[in-house]
Amino acid sequence: MKFRGLLAAVVVLAALGGAAWWSEKREKADTSKPLADATPKILSIPEDQFTQIDLIKKAGDTTELTKAAGTWKIVEPKPLAADQDSVNSLVTSLSSLSSDRLIEDKAPDLSSYGLSAPAEQVKITEKNGKVQTLLLGDDTPTGSGTFAKVQSDPRIFTIASYVKSSLDKTSKDLRDKRLLTFNSDKLTRVDLTAKGQTIEFGKNNQNEWQILKPRPLRADGLQVDELVRKLKDARMDVSGSDEDAKKAVAGFSIGTRVAVAAVTDAGGTQDIEVRKDKDKNYYAKSSAVEGIYKVMSDFGDGLDKGLDDFRNKKLFDFGWNDPTKLDIHNGTTQVTYQKAGDKWLSSAKQMDGPSIQDLVDKLRDLTSTKFLDSGSGAAIFEATVTSSDGKRVEKVSIWKQGDQYYARREGETTVYELDSKAVEDLEKAASGVKEFQPPKSGKK
Repeated sequence: MKFRGLLAAVVVLAALGGAAWWSEKREKADTSKPLADATPKILSIPEDQFTQIDLIKKAGDTTELTKAAGTWKIVEPKPLAADQDSVNSLVTSLSSLSSDRLIEDKAPDLSSYGLSAPAEQVKITEKNGKVQTLLLGDDTPTGSGTFAKVQSDPRIFTIASYVKSSLDKTSKDLRDKRLLTFNSDKLTRVDLTAKGQTIEFGKNNQNEWQILKPRPLRADGLQVDELVRKLKDARMDVSGSDEDAKKAVAGFSIGTRVAVAAVTDAGGTQDIEVRKDKDKNYYAKSSAVEGIYKVMSDFGDGLDKGLDDFRNKKLFDFGWNDPTKLDIHNGTTQVTYQKAGDKWLSSAKQMDGPSIQDLVDKLRDLTSTKFLDSGSGAAIFEATVTSSDGKRVEKVSIWKQGDQYYARREGETTVYELDSKAVEDLEKAASGVKEFQPPKSGKK
C-alpha cells in the first residue's frame, strides 16, 4: 500500500512538472508573436527630413507647404506666411504616426474603406527626394476612428479621430494669423492715435517706457506693456466664409475709426488701423498683411484709450527697489533715515524696522486720482526718497487747499490730486516711526 501511494505521488509530480514545462515553453513562444491589439507604425520620418507637405482634399482644395532655411511657407492656394507652431505640430503628428490597429495586411477592395477615392491625401517630400503619401478614408462604423493607409503599403489601418483632426488642415488653419509681426524684444517706439490725440512712447536709459508726445511725461509701464501685448496678440478671424470676408471689407469702409497704432522695431515700422461699425463690430487693416479682417472687441477696446490712461499715477517710481535713504518733512518735524545693511538709522540711533517699512509702503502706494496742469501751495509734507544705490532720487511735496490734497514731483509741472485718506495715512505712518527696542529678556 505504501509502495502504491508512493508511485502515485511520483506520477502526479511528473505530470505537474511536465505541465509546468509545457506552459513555460508556450508562454515563451507566444511572446515572440505580435499581440493581436498591437498598434503598428504607419509613418516614421525624422522631423528634420520634411521639406514639403501637400494636403490634398477630395473636393479639390490643396494646401502646399515648403520649408526653406528652417522656415515653413504656404505656397498654395496662394503665397502666405505660415504659423510655424501650427505647421511644426502637423510635422510632429506625421513624423511618428501610429495606428489604432491593423485591419488587413492586404485588402482586395479599397473602396469599402473609402480609400480608393480618399477624403484627404497627405503627400510628404523628404530631403532625399523620397515621397510618401498618406491616404485618409471613411470613418469607422463606431465613428471613433478613420481608415488609413500609405499609398505604397498594402496594409490598412485605423487611426483615432483626434489624430485625423490634427491632419485635417487647410491654409486657413496653418497661415500666420498675426496682424502685426514685430519683435517685441526689439521694440523701440510705439505710436497710438485715439480719442483725437497722438501719443508716442519710447524707452529711457533704464529701459523704462516714457511718454514722448504730446509732451514728455512719466508713463505707466504696465499699461504700455499691455498695449504692446494686445498689438502683438492681435489675430485675424479667418474662420468665416468668403461672404464674411466681404462683410469685413464693407464694415471697415463705413466704420468709424477707433485707433491707429504703429510699432517700430529693428525691422522697421508696421501700423494697424481699427474701425468699428454701428453694431460695435471691430475691423482692422494692417500694413504687415494683405486684407481687412474682423477682430475681437477686446482688441478694439484696448486701443481706444487716451493720454491719461497711460500716465503714471504713482507719485514715486522706486517700486520694489527698497529705498536706502528717506528725508521726511512732516509739518514742523524734519528727520532723515539712512539704511546701513539691514538696519535703519537716524542720528546714529537704530530705528524700528516695521514702522519704517510701513512708511515706505505708504510712500510706494501713494497714487494720484486726477492730473492737473497747474496749482501750488505751501507744503505740509515733503518726502525725498533715494533708491537704486543712490542713482534715483525723488522728491514729492504735498499741500492742501480746502479739504483736498495735491502734490508735485520735483522738476515736473504736473499737479497730482490725491485721496485725502491716503495722505492722512501717510502722515500717520511718518509720525509712527519709532526707535528700535531690543526684546526684553527674563525668566519665564
